[in-house]
Amino acid sequence: MNVGTGDSSETAIDDRSRKMLFWGCFIVLVASAFGFVFRSFLMPSWGVQFDLSKTQQGEIFGVSFWPFGISIVIFSLIIDRIGYKKSMVFAFLCHTLSVILTVLADGYWMLYIGTFLFALGNGAAEAVVNPVVATMYPKEKTKWLNILHAGWPVGIAIAGVMGIGMLHFGFNWHIIIGVIMLPTITYGLLIAKRHFPVNERVQAGVTYLEMLKEVGILGILIIVALCVFQLGTLFGWSYLISVIITLLIVAVFGYFVRSLGRPLFIMLLLLMIPLATTELGTDSWITDLMTPEMAKIGLQGGWVLVYTSIIMAVLRFYAGPIVERFSPLGLLAFSALIAAVGLQFLSYSVGFVIIIAATIYALGKTFFWGTMLGVVSEQFPKGGALALNFTGAVGQVGVGVIGAVFLGTIQDKQLDQNLAMYDQNNQTSYHETFITEHKTSIFGEYLALDGDKLLDADSQTVDVISQVQNEAKKDALRTVSILPTIMLVCYVLFILYFKFFKGGYKPIELIEENEVVSED
Repeated sequence: MNVGTGDSSETAIDDRSRKMLFWGCFIVLVASAFGFVFRSFLMPSWGVQFDLSKTQQGEIFGVSFWPFGISIVIFSLIIDRIGYKKSMVFAFLCHTLSVILTVLADGYWMLYIGTFLFALGNGAAEAVVNPVVATMYPKEKTKWLNILHAGWPVGIAIAGVMGIGMLHFGFNWHIIIGVIMLPTITYGLLIAKRHFPVNERVQAGVTYLEMLKEVGILGILIIVALCVFQLGTLFGWSYLISVIITLLIVAVFGYFVRSLGRPLFIMLLLLMIPLATTELGTDSWITDLMTPEMAKIGLQGGWVLVYTSIIMAVLRFYAGPIVERFSPLGLLAFSALIAAVGLQFLSYSVGFVIIIAATIYALGKTFFWGTMLGVVSEQFPKGGALALNFTGAVGQVGVGVIGAVFLGTIQDKQLDQNLAMYDQNNQTSYHETFITEHKTSIFGEYLALDGDKLLDADSQTVDVISQVQNEAKKDALRTVSILPTIMLVCYVLFILYFKFFKGGYKPIELIEENEVVSED
Protein backbone atom coordinates (compact mmCIF):
# COMPACT_ATOMS: atom_id res chain seq x y z
CA MET A 1 0.00 0.00 0.00
CA ASN A 2 1.26 3.43 -0.88
CA VAL A 3 0.08 6.34 1.24
CA GLY A 4 1.49 9.73 0.44
CA THR A 5 5.18 8.78 0.25
CA GLY A 6 5.40 7.72 -3.35
CA ASP A 7 7.07 4.36 -2.69
CA SER A 8 5.13 1.45 -4.16
CA SER A 9 7.29 -1.05 -2.28
CA GLU A 10 5.75 -0.12 1.08
CA THR A 11 3.69 -2.83 2.78
CA ALA A 12 1.18 -2.67 5.61
CA ILE A 13 2.33 -3.76 9.07
CA ASP A 14 0.34 -6.79 10.28
CA ASP A 15 -1.13 -7.10 13.76
CA ARG A 16 1.54 -9.50 15.08
CA SER A 17 4.39 -7.23 13.98
CA ARG A 18 2.56 -4.28 15.49
CA LYS A 19 2.33 -6.00 18.89
CA MET A 20 5.95 -7.18 18.86
CA LEU A 21 7.14 -3.69 17.98
CA PHE A 22 4.98 -2.17 20.69
CA TRP A 23 6.46 -4.42 23.38
CA GLY A 24 9.95 -3.63 22.11
CA CYS A 25 9.19 0.07 22.61
CA PHE A 26 7.69 -0.68 26.04
CA ILE A 27 10.78 -2.53 27.27
CA VAL A 28 13.03 0.35 26.15
CA LEU A 29 11.38 2.43 28.89
CA VAL A 30 11.88 -0.42 31.36
CA ALA A 31 15.60 -0.41 30.52
CA SER A 32 15.74 3.38 31.01
CA ALA A 33 14.14 3.02 34.45
CA PHE A 34 16.61 0.27 35.43
CA GLY A 35 19.52 2.60 34.66
CA PHE A 36 17.95 5.47 36.62
CA VAL A 37 17.21 3.38 39.74
CA PHE A 38 20.45 1.41 39.94
CA ARG A 39 22.65 4.47 39.51
CA SER A 40 20.69 6.24 42.24
CA PHE A 41 21.15 3.27 44.58
CA LEU A 42 24.86 2.87 43.88
CA MET A 43 25.98 6.50 43.98
CA PRO A 44 26.76 6.53 47.75
CA SER A 45 29.06 3.49 47.47
CA TRP A 46 30.70 4.89 44.33
CA GLY A 47 31.35 8.09 46.24
CA VAL A 48 33.35 6.12 48.82
CA GLN A 49 35.07 3.69 46.43
CA PHE A 50 36.16 6.30 43.88
CA ASP A 51 36.60 9.21 46.32
CA LEU A 52 33.93 11.31 44.61
CA SER A 53 33.00 14.65 46.14
CA LYS A 54 29.33 15.59 46.46
CA THR A 55 29.86 17.98 43.56
CA GLN A 56 31.21 15.17 41.36
CA GLN A 57 28.31 12.93 42.35
CA GLY A 58 25.93 15.75 41.44
CA GLU A 59 27.64 16.13 38.07
CA ILE A 60 27.15 12.44 37.33
CA PHE A 61 23.48 12.70 38.34
CA GLY A 62 23.17 15.80 36.16
CA VAL A 63 24.52 14.10 33.06
CA SER A 64 21.63 11.64 33.39
CA PHE A 65 19.27 14.39 32.18
CA TRP A 66 20.60 17.09 29.86
CA PRO A 67 21.97 14.76 27.10
CA PHE A 68 18.49 13.21 26.97
CA GLY A 69 16.99 16.57 26.02
CA ILE A 70 19.66 17.34 23.43
CA SER A 71 19.37 13.85 21.93
CA ILE A 72 15.59 13.81 21.63
CA VAL A 73 15.53 17.28 20.03
CA ILE A 74 18.19 16.42 17.41
CA PHE A 75 16.65 13.05 16.55
CA SER A 76 13.17 14.57 16.34
CA LEU A 77 14.40 16.93 13.59
CA ILE A 78 15.95 14.17 11.47
CA ILE A 79 14.22 10.94 12.47
CA ASP A 80 11.78 10.86 9.54
CA ARG A 81 14.77 11.09 7.20
CA ILE A 82 17.11 8.56 8.80
CA GLY A 83 14.38 6.16 9.92
CA TYR A 84 13.16 4.88 13.27
CA LYS A 85 15.09 1.62 13.19
CA LYS A 86 18.48 3.29 12.83
CA SER A 87 17.63 5.56 15.76
CA MET A 88 16.65 2.57 17.87
CA VAL A 89 19.87 0.73 16.98
CA PHE A 90 21.78 3.85 18.09
CA ALA A 91 19.89 3.76 21.42
CA PHE A 92 20.73 0.06 21.88
CA LEU A 93 24.43 0.68 21.21
CA CYS A 94 24.49 3.62 23.65
CA HIS A 95 22.81 1.58 26.40
CA THR A 96 25.14 -1.37 25.87
CA LEU A 97 28.33 0.71 25.76
CA SER A 98 27.14 2.60 28.85
CA VAL A 99 26.84 -0.63 30.86
CA ILE A 100 30.26 -1.85 29.67
CA LEU A 101 32.00 1.42 30.52
CA THR A 102 30.32 1.62 33.92
CA VAL A 103 31.23 -1.96 34.84
CA LEU A 104 34.86 -1.26 33.86
CA ALA A 105 34.90 2.14 35.59
CA ASP A 106 37.98 3.05 37.59
CA GLY A 107 36.95 6.57 38.55
CA TYR A 108 34.94 9.69 37.87
CA TRP A 109 35.35 10.02 34.11
CA MET A 110 34.29 6.50 33.13
CA LEU A 111 31.23 6.80 35.36
CA TYR A 112 30.48 10.20 33.83
CA ILE A 113 30.86 9.05 30.21
CA GLY A 114 28.90 5.86 30.90
CA THR A 115 26.01 7.90 32.30
CA PHE A 116 26.27 10.36 29.40
CA LEU A 117 25.92 7.52 26.85
CA PHE A 118 22.94 6.07 28.69
CA ALA A 119 21.18 9.46 28.60
CA LEU A 120 21.90 9.81 24.88
CA GLY A 121 20.38 6.39 24.31
CA ASN A 122 17.31 7.33 26.35
CA GLY A 123 16.76 10.43 24.23
CA ALA A 124 17.16 8.58 20.93
CA ALA A 125 14.78 5.85 22.10
CA GLU A 126 12.18 8.34 23.34
CA ALA A 127 12.31 10.07 19.95
CA VAL A 128 11.25 6.74 18.43
CA VAL A 129 8.75 5.12 20.76
CA ASN A 130 6.18 7.93 21.04
CA PRO A 131 5.64 8.63 17.31
CA VAL A 132 5.88 4.92 16.44
CA VAL A 133 3.10 3.97 18.87
CA ALA A 134 0.98 6.99 17.88
CA THR A 135 1.34 5.99 14.21
CA MET A 136 0.53 2.30 14.80
CA TYR A 137 -2.67 3.11 16.72
CA PRO A 138 -4.06 6.27 15.07
CA LYS A 139 -7.58 5.77 16.49
CA GLU A 140 -6.48 5.00 20.07
CA LYS A 141 -3.42 7.16 20.59
CA THR A 142 -4.06 8.23 24.18
CA LYS A 143 -4.85 4.68 25.28
CA TRP A 144 -1.71 3.14 23.78
CA LEU A 145 0.61 5.99 24.77
CA ASN A 146 -0.54 5.52 28.37
CA ILE A 147 0.10 1.77 28.16
CA LEU A 148 3.49 2.46 26.57
CA HIS A 149 4.48 4.76 29.42
CA ALA A 150 3.56 2.09 31.94
CA GLY A 151 7.04 0.83 31.01
CA TRP A 152 8.68 3.52 33.18
CA PRO A 153 6.86 2.72 36.48
CA VAL A 154 7.12 -1.01 35.74
CA GLY A 155 10.89 -0.56 35.43
CA ILE A 156 11.05 1.63 38.55
CA ALA A 157 9.12 -0.92 40.61
CA ILE A 158 11.05 -3.98 39.40
CA ALA A 159 14.45 -2.28 39.64
CA GLY A 160 13.56 -0.80 43.03
CA VAL A 161 12.67 -4.18 44.53
CA MET A 162 15.65 -5.90 42.84
CA GLY A 163 18.03 -3.14 43.90
CA ILE A 164 16.92 -3.17 47.53
CA GLY A 165 17.21 -6.96 47.56
CA MET A 166 20.62 -7.14 45.89
CA LEU A 167 22.06 -4.47 48.17
CA HIS A 168 20.61 -6.22 51.21
CA PHE A 169 22.29 -9.51 50.24
CA GLY A 170 25.59 -7.81 49.41
CA PHE A 171 25.71 -8.24 45.63
CA ASN A 172 28.75 -6.72 43.94
CA TRP A 173 27.83 -3.41 42.30
CA HIS A 174 29.22 -4.64 38.95
CA ILE A 175 26.54 -7.34 38.92
CA ILE A 176 23.81 -4.83 39.79
CA ILE A 177 24.79 -2.58 36.86
CA GLY A 178 25.05 -5.64 34.62
CA VAL A 179 21.37 -6.43 35.31
CA ILE A 180 20.50 -3.41 33.11
CA MET A 181 21.46 -5.59 30.14
CA LEU A 182 18.47 -7.89 30.75
CA PRO A 183 15.82 -5.44 29.46
CA THR A 184 18.36 -3.97 27.00
CA ILE A 185 19.00 -7.32 25.29
CA THR A 186 15.28 -8.10 25.39
CA TYR A 187 14.25 -4.95 23.51
CA GLY A 188 17.19 -5.41 21.13
CA LEU A 189 15.95 -8.88 20.18
CA LEU A 190 12.36 -7.68 19.83
CA ILE A 191 13.22 -4.87 17.41
CA ALA A 192 16.03 -6.62 15.50
CA LYS A 193 13.79 -8.07 12.77
CA ARG A 194 10.87 -5.68 13.07
CA HIS A 195 9.74 -3.29 10.35
CA PHE A 196 9.09 0.20 11.75
CA PRO A 197 6.19 2.29 10.42
CA VAL A 198 6.45 5.40 8.32
CA ASN A 199 5.19 8.29 10.46
CA GLU A 200 1.55 9.21 9.85
CA ARG A 201 2.61 12.74 8.92
CA VAL A 202 4.82 11.39 6.11
CA GLN A 203 2.22 8.84 4.96
CA ALA A 204 -0.39 11.60 4.69
CA GLY A 205 1.90 13.72 2.53
CA VAL A 206 2.32 16.55 5.05
CA THR A 207 5.58 18.31 4.22
CA TYR A 208 8.54 18.83 6.54
CA LEU A 209 7.96 22.59 6.48
CA GLU A 210 4.31 22.14 7.46
CA MET A 211 5.48 20.07 10.43
CA LEU A 212 7.87 22.83 11.48
CA LYS A 213 5.09 25.43 11.20
CA GLU A 214 2.92 23.44 13.65
CA VAL A 215 5.67 23.78 16.27
CA GLY A 216 6.57 27.29 15.17
CA ILE A 217 8.97 29.91 16.49
CA LEU A 218 7.46 29.93 20.00
CA GLY A 219 7.69 26.15 20.25
CA ILE A 220 11.34 26.08 19.25
CA LEU A 221 12.02 29.02 21.58
CA ILE A 222 10.73 27.05 24.59
CA ILE A 223 12.76 23.90 23.96
CA VAL A 224 15.94 25.67 22.80
CA ALA A 225 15.87 28.03 25.81
CA LEU A 226 15.54 25.09 28.21
CA CYS A 227 18.36 23.12 26.54
CA VAL A 228 20.71 26.11 26.29
CA PHE A 229 20.14 27.16 29.90
CA GLN A 230 20.74 23.56 30.98
CA LEU A 231 24.08 23.59 29.13
CA GLY A 232 24.83 27.05 30.51
CA THR A 233 24.45 25.72 34.04
CA LEU A 234 26.78 22.84 33.20
CA PHE A 235 29.50 24.90 31.53
CA GLY A 236 29.15 28.05 33.62
CA TRP A 237 27.86 30.41 30.92
CA SER A 238 26.32 33.67 32.01
CA TYR A 239 22.60 34.23 31.48
CA LEU A 240 23.48 36.79 28.79
CA ILE A 241 25.43 34.24 26.75
CA SER A 242 22.58 31.72 27.09
CA VAL A 243 20.08 34.33 25.90
CA ILE A 244 22.25 35.28 22.90
CA ILE A 245 22.74 31.64 21.84
CA THR A 246 19.01 30.96 22.21
CA LEU A 247 18.00 34.00 20.15
CA LEU A 248 20.48 33.16 17.38
CA ILE A 249 19.17 29.60 17.02
CA VAL A 250 15.55 30.72 17.13
CA ALA A 251 16.24 33.50 14.61
CA VAL A 252 17.64 31.04 12.08
CA PHE A 253 14.69 28.72 12.62
CA GLY A 254 12.22 31.59 12.38
CA TYR A 255 13.73 32.84 9.09
CA PHE A 256 12.85 29.56 7.38
CA VAL A 257 9.59 28.70 9.18
CA ARG A 258 7.93 32.12 9.57
CA SER A 259 5.17 30.81 11.83
CA LEU A 260 4.67 31.39 15.55
CA GLY A 261 3.19 27.91 15.96
CA ARG A 262 -0.26 26.70 16.92
CA PRO A 263 -1.45 28.59 20.05
CA LEU A 264 -3.00 25.55 21.74
CA PHE A 265 0.17 23.53 21.13
CA ILE A 266 2.30 26.27 22.69
CA MET A 267 0.07 26.31 25.77
CA LEU A 268 0.31 22.52 26.08
CA LEU A 269 4.11 22.78 25.83
CA LEU A 270 4.21 25.29 28.67
CA LEU A 271 1.90 23.09 30.78
CA MET A 272 4.39 20.22 30.46
CA ILE A 273 6.74 22.01 32.88
CA PRO A 274 4.37 22.02 35.89
CA LEU A 275 3.09 18.59 34.84
CA ALA A 276 6.58 17.08 34.77
CA THR A 277 7.48 18.82 38.03
CA THR A 278 4.38 17.38 39.71
CA GLU A 279 5.26 13.87 38.51
CA LEU A 280 8.99 13.47 37.84
CA GLY A 281 10.19 16.37 40.00
CA THR A 282 8.30 15.14 43.04
CA ASP A 283 9.40 11.56 42.33
CA SER A 284 13.04 12.65 42.34
CA TRP A 285 12.56 14.13 45.83
CA ILE A 286 9.91 11.78 47.26
CA THR A 287 12.36 9.35 48.89
CA ASP A 288 14.14 12.19 50.68
CA LEU A 289 10.89 13.96 51.56
CA MET A 290 9.23 10.86 53.01
CA THR A 291 12.28 9.28 54.73
CA PRO A 292 11.74 10.97 58.15
CA GLU A 293 8.11 9.85 58.48
CA MET A 294 8.69 6.41 56.93
CA ALA A 295 11.59 5.81 59.33
CA LYS A 296 9.15 6.17 62.23
CA ILE A 297 7.28 3.08 61.01
CA GLY A 298 10.46 1.15 60.24
CA LEU A 299 10.46 1.44 56.44
CA GLN A 300 12.80 3.04 53.90
CA GLY A 301 11.54 6.18 52.18
CA GLY A 302 12.24 4.55 48.81
CA TRP A 303 9.28 2.20 49.30
CA VAL A 304 6.93 5.15 48.67
CA LEU A 305 8.37 5.51 45.15
CA VAL A 306 8.14 1.75 44.51
CA TYR A 307 4.57 1.61 45.81
CA THR A 308 3.33 4.57 43.75
CA SER A 309 5.10 3.15 40.67
CA ILE A 310 3.24 -0.16 41.02
CA ILE A 311 -0.09 1.69 41.18
CA MET A 312 0.81 3.76 38.10
CA ALA A 313 1.90 0.68 36.13
CA VAL A 314 -1.31 -1.23 36.83
CA LEU A 315 -3.62 1.70 36.06
CA ARG A 316 -1.84 2.65 32.83
CA PHE A 317 -2.45 -0.85 31.47
CA TYR A 318 -6.19 -0.17 31.86
CA ALA A 319 -6.08 3.32 30.36
CA GLY A 320 -8.43 2.47 27.46
CA PRO A 321 -11.79 2.35 29.27
CA ILE A 322 -10.75 5.17 31.60
CA VAL A 323 -9.96 7.48 28.66
CA GLU A 324 -13.29 6.58 27.04
CA ARG A 325 -15.12 7.41 30.25
CA PHE A 326 -13.51 10.81 30.86
CA SER A 327 -12.11 11.94 27.45
CA PRO A 328 -8.40 12.95 27.39
CA LEU A 329 -8.89 16.51 28.66
CA GLY A 330 -11.42 15.40 31.27
CA LEU A 331 -8.97 12.76 32.51
CA LEU A 332 -6.19 15.36 32.75
CA ALA A 333 -8.43 17.75 34.71
CA PHE A 334 -9.54 14.99 37.10
CA SER A 335 -5.92 13.80 37.51
CA ALA A 336 -4.75 17.33 38.34
CA LEU A 337 -7.43 17.63 41.04
CA ILE A 338 -6.50 14.28 42.62
CA ALA A 339 -2.76 15.06 42.44
CA ALA A 340 -3.27 18.38 44.25
CA VAL A 341 -5.29 16.67 46.98
CA GLY A 342 -2.71 13.86 47.23
CA LEU A 343 0.24 16.23 47.66
CA GLN A 344 -1.60 18.17 50.36
CA PHE A 345 -2.50 14.93 52.12
CA LEU A 346 1.11 13.68 51.94
CA SER A 347 2.36 16.90 53.51
CA TYR A 348 0.24 16.37 56.63
CA SER A 349 0.46 12.57 56.87
CA VAL A 350 2.23 10.63 59.62
CA GLY A 351 2.67 6.92 60.28
CA PHE A 352 0.81 4.45 58.10
CA VAL A 353 -1.54 7.21 56.88
CA ILE A 354 1.33 8.02 54.46
CA ILE A 355 0.37 4.90 52.49
CA ILE A 356 -3.18 6.19 51.98
CA ALA A 357 -1.89 9.64 50.98
CA ALA A 358 0.67 8.09 48.60
CA THR A 359 -2.12 6.08 46.99
CA ILE A 360 -4.11 9.24 46.25
CA TYR A 361 -1.01 11.00 44.90
CA ALA A 362 -0.25 8.01 42.65
CA LEU A 363 -3.81 8.00 41.30
CA GLY A 364 -3.41 11.67 40.43
CA LYS A 365 -0.09 11.46 38.58
CA THR A 366 -0.72 8.16 36.75
CA PHE A 367 -2.26 9.46 33.52
CA PHE A 368 -0.49 12.81 33.18
CA TRP A 369 2.34 11.97 30.81
CA GLY A 370 0.73 9.55 28.37
CA THR A 371 -2.50 11.53 28.14
CA MET A 372 -0.71 14.82 27.40
CA LEU A 373 1.24 13.10 24.63
CA GLY A 374 -2.04 11.65 23.39
CA VAL A 375 -3.72 15.06 23.25
CA VAL A 376 -0.78 16.55 21.30
CA SER A 377 -0.73 13.63 18.87
CA GLU A 378 -4.52 13.68 18.37
CA GLN A 379 -4.82 17.44 17.89
CA PHE A 380 -1.58 18.13 16.00
CA PRO A 381 -0.84 15.06 13.86
CA LYS A 382 0.68 17.32 11.19
CA GLY A 383 3.36 18.15 13.76
CA GLY A 384 4.51 14.54 13.40
CA ALA A 385 7.39 13.24 15.50
CA LEU A 386 8.60 16.79 16.14
CA ALA A 387 5.52 18.07 18.01
CA LEU A 388 5.14 14.84 19.98
CA ASN A 389 8.79 14.57 20.98
CA PHE A 390 9.18 18.25 21.76
CA THR A 391 6.33 17.85 24.26
CA GLY A 392 8.17 15.05 26.07
CA ALA A 393 11.48 16.91 25.84
CA VAL A 394 10.05 20.09 27.39
CA GLY A 395 8.79 17.99 30.28
CA GLN A 396 12.09 16.16 30.82
CA VAL A 397 14.40 19.14 30.39
CA GLY A 398 11.97 21.46 32.19
CA VAL A 399 12.26 19.29 35.29
CA GLY A 400 16.05 19.55 35.20
CA VAL A 401 16.20 23.29 34.56
CA ILE A 402 13.14 24.49 36.51
CA GLY A 403 11.19 21.79 38.33
CA ALA A 404 13.82 20.08 40.48
CA VAL A 405 15.45 23.44 41.25
CA PHE A 406 12.05 24.81 42.25
CA LEU A 407 11.51 21.96 44.71
CA GLY A 408 14.99 22.33 46.18
CA THR A 409 14.70 26.11 46.49
CA ILE A 410 11.35 25.80 48.28
CA GLN A 411 12.96 23.54 50.88
CA ASP A 412 15.94 25.87 51.41
CA LYS A 413 13.78 28.97 51.74
CA GLN A 414 11.30 27.21 53.99
CA LEU A 415 14.12 25.97 56.24
CA ASP A 416 15.40 29.56 56.38
CA GLN A 417 11.98 30.86 57.50
CA ASN A 418 11.16 27.97 59.84
CA LEU A 419 14.49 28.10 61.68
CA ALA A 420 14.21 31.88 62.08
CA MET A 421 10.74 31.37 63.56
CA TYR A 422 12.05 28.63 65.87
CA ASP A 423 14.76 30.96 67.18
CA GLN A 424 12.21 33.71 67.77
CA ASN A 425 9.89 31.39 69.72
CA ASN A 426 12.61 29.64 71.74
CA GLN A 427 15.19 32.44 72.08
CA THR A 428 17.91 30.43 70.35
CA SER A 429 20.42 31.39 67.61
CA TYR A 430 20.42 28.37 65.29
CA HIS A 431 19.48 30.42 62.24
CA GLU A 432 22.26 32.96 62.68
CA THR A 433 24.80 30.17 63.25
CA PHE A 434 23.91 27.61 60.59
CA ILE A 435 21.90 29.37 57.81
CA THR A 436 24.88 31.27 56.44
CA GLU A 437 25.55 30.15 52.86
CA HIS A 438 24.48 32.70 50.25
CA LYS A 439 23.45 30.97 47.02
CA THR A 440 21.74 31.84 43.75
CA SER A 441 19.37 29.87 41.52
CA ILE A 442 17.10 30.78 38.62
CA PHE A 443 14.57 31.76 41.31
CA GLY A 444 16.91 34.33 42.84
CA GLU A 445 19.17 34.52 45.87
CA TYR A 446 18.58 32.51 49.03
CA LEU A 447 20.26 31.43 52.26
CA ALA A 448 21.13 27.75 52.73
CA LEU A 449 22.21 25.49 55.56
CA ASP A 450 25.99 25.29 56.06
CA GLY A 451 26.54 21.53 56.15
CA ASP A 452 30.16 21.81 57.27
CA LYS A 453 29.17 23.72 60.41
CA LEU A 454 26.45 21.20 61.17
CA LEU A 455 29.01 18.37 61.14
CA ASP A 456 30.65 19.93 64.20
CA ALA A 457 27.39 20.59 66.06
CA ASP A 458 26.26 18.68 69.15
CA SER A 459 23.51 16.04 68.96
CA GLN A 460 20.81 18.32 70.42
CA THR A 461 21.45 20.94 67.73
CA VAL A 462 21.40 18.31 64.99
CA ASP A 463 18.07 16.96 66.29
CA VAL A 464 16.49 20.43 66.36
CA ILE A 465 17.62 21.32 62.84
CA SER A 466 16.54 17.88 61.54
CA GLN A 467 13.04 18.44 62.92
CA VAL A 468 12.84 21.87 61.31
CA GLN A 469 14.13 20.40 58.03
CA ASN A 470 11.42 17.75 58.09
CA GLU A 471 8.77 20.44 58.42
CA ALA A 472 10.36 22.33 55.51
CA LYS A 473 10.07 19.19 53.37
CA LYS A 474 6.37 18.93 54.17
CA ASP A 475 5.92 22.60 53.35
CA ALA A 476 7.56 21.91 49.97
CA LEU A 477 4.86 19.35 49.13
CA ARG A 478 2.15 21.85 50.07
CA THR A 479 3.70 24.45 47.78
CA VAL A 480 4.08 22.00 44.88
CA SER A 481 0.35 21.23 45.10
CA ILE A 482 -0.16 24.69 43.56
CA LEU A 483 1.14 23.32 40.24
CA PRO A 484 -1.60 20.71 39.61
CA THR A 485 -4.12 23.32 40.77
CA ILE A 486 -2.93 25.64 37.97
CA MET A 487 -3.08 22.70 35.56
CA LEU A 488 -6.66 21.95 36.63
CA VAL A 489 -7.75 25.50 35.78
CA CYS A 490 -6.06 25.30 32.36
CA TYR A 491 -7.59 21.92 31.49
CA VAL A 492 -11.06 23.14 32.43
CA LEU A 493 -10.55 26.14 30.15
CA PHE A 494 -9.44 23.80 27.33
CA ILE A 495 -12.56 21.67 27.85
CA LEU A 496 -14.76 24.76 27.62
CA TYR A 497 -12.88 25.91 24.50
CA PHE A 498 -13.48 22.62 22.70
CA LYS A 499 -17.09 22.48 23.85
CA PHE A 500 -18.10 25.97 22.72
CA PHE A 501 -15.78 26.56 19.75
CA LYS A 502 -15.04 23.09 18.35
CA GLY A 503 -18.24 21.20 19.11
CA GLY A 504 -16.43 18.95 21.60
CA TYR A 505 -13.07 17.20 21.74
CA LYS A 506 -12.45 15.22 18.55
CA PRO A 507 -9.14 13.65 17.43
CA ILE A 508 -7.80 14.73 14.03
CA GLU A 509 -6.96 11.66 11.92
CA LEU A 510 -4.55 11.67 9.00
CA ILE A 511 -4.53 7.92 8.28
CA GLU A 512 -6.51 4.79 9.11
CA GLU A 513 -4.99 1.99 11.20
CA ASN A 514 -4.97 -0.43 8.25
CA GLU A 515 -2.96 2.13 6.26
CA VAL A 516 0.10 1.95 8.55
CA VAL A 517 3.05 1.00 6.34
CA SER A 518 6.66 0.11 7.07
CA GLU A 519 9.86 2.06 6.39
CA ASP A 520 11.50 -0.87 4.60
